[in-house]
Amino acid sequence: MGLDQYAYVANKVNSTNDSSTELAYWRKHPNLQGWMESLWIEKGKPGVEDHVNEGMFNGIELELTFDDIVRLEEDIKNNNLPATTGFFFGNPSDDYYKNQDLEFVYEAKSRLFLGQKVFYNSSW
Repeated sequence: MGLDQYAYVANKVNSTNDSSTELAYWRKHPNLQGWMESLWIEKGKPGVEDHVNEGMFNGIELELTFDDIVRLEEDIKNNNLPATTGFFFGNPSDDYYKNQDLEFVYEAKSRLFLGQKVFYNSSW
């Protein structure tokens, strides 16, 4: 068990089937999870009404906008992902994932520019 995190493109919300394309996968990147959870809260916790674990950011699809990706890029470059802990989250891994995070940002911007939708999801 542990924190598994995914970013993918799809044509619409809840499209984690054959119509989605994976952009990134992280295994135990807790500070990225904390960043995404803060964004989810800021956006009003979308998707929580359809979720069994109401109030928990686990298994909830979060759509990312171009502005979200730009903010994420700035926080990655400035080592400003929030310190996040959780029973299944592992140790901070910002340095380990920094290059992969920036590759994801670049790819996400490209996909958004092409009119595709970018999503983040996690499971722990």
